[in-house]
Amino acid sequence: MTTSSEATADVDVAAPQLLLLDTASLYFRAFYGMKDLREAPDGTPTNAVRGLLDMIATLVGRFSPTHLACCWDDDWRPDFRVQAIPSYKSHRLVEGSGDKEEAPPELEVQVPILRQVLEAVGIPVLGAPGYEADDVIGTLTARHHGRLPVGVVTGDRDLFQLVDDGAGVTVVYTAKQGVRDAEEIHQADLQRRYAVPTGRAYAEMSMLRGDTSDGLPGVKGIGEKTAAALIEQYGSLAALREAVDSGDPGLKGARRTNLEAGATYLDAAPRVVLVADDAPVADVPLTLPRELADPGTLHQLVETYDLGNPVARLLAALGIAP
Repeated sequence: MTTSSEATADVDVAAPQLLLLDTASLYFRAFYGMKDLREAPDGTPTNAVRGLLDMIATLVGRFSPTHLACCWDDDWRPDFRVQAIPSYKSHRLVEGSGDKEEAPPELEVQVPILRQVLEAVGIPVLGAPGYEADDVIGTLTARHHGRLPVGVVTGDRDLFQLVDDGAGVTVVYTAKQGVRDAEEIHQADLQRRYAVPTGRAYAEMSMLRGDTSDGLPGVKGIGEKTAAALIEQYGSLAALREAVDSGDPGLKGARRTNLEAGATYLDAAPRVVLVADDAPVADVPLTLPRELADPGTLHQLVETYDLGNPVARLLAALGIAP
């Protein structure tokens, strides 16, 4: 088990060279953060498109990455996670729609546009059938392990599980301070905030704690502090569960009862909480574009949706001549 002193030791982590963007997290933030819808000439709102482009320009300017990818939810509620825990994200479903996620129509209309702009610029937009963007990020992180320092840009704490100082993986966390002043999360931050030493320990703590925002019940009576203390005491979720099964006298009363009652949930939780590292993500170059992939389409999009300023800022950040 990693000691607290080891976990909090200062580690020099290289600046990320590969930025992996949790794209939906960012465009939702752009939509709600930029109140000026500023309709295009045809009446289409464009705040999420303009906001996302500005965010990417800011990130490129701040981190000067050599590689970049926009990771996409091909399936925002994958069947393998729903089969494991049926309540997974069920509260976000549009009633009677089957599997459609609730989202404002003013945002929905912008998503295809922003994807077209990204692809016309030449920024890779990568998804995988049956997987979420988190799994794309996990897979690309594993694929580049030891080759490039990785910065995962997201407002979702679930991806804290990927933080790994030794592998040069940090999370650029946008939920509190936005993209411009986003925090870089390292293992010492996990230790200080959540009393867990590693990204894996964070994931296991979150399984015990649960997450109402994702419809994960957790184990009854076990909150964040207790979950972290149990992971620290036993070293891992597997070791904790072994202690429960073996009758460890240190686990008694309501805590033991609740852990025993939560066994079926804990059997399923890793399949839901842990991101995939082997999703079928296309193996394409992720180097920053140095010329436009489709100038004609980009010009048409700029004209149709009045995107001249945000596109110009993005191209300037990328060093691409308009």
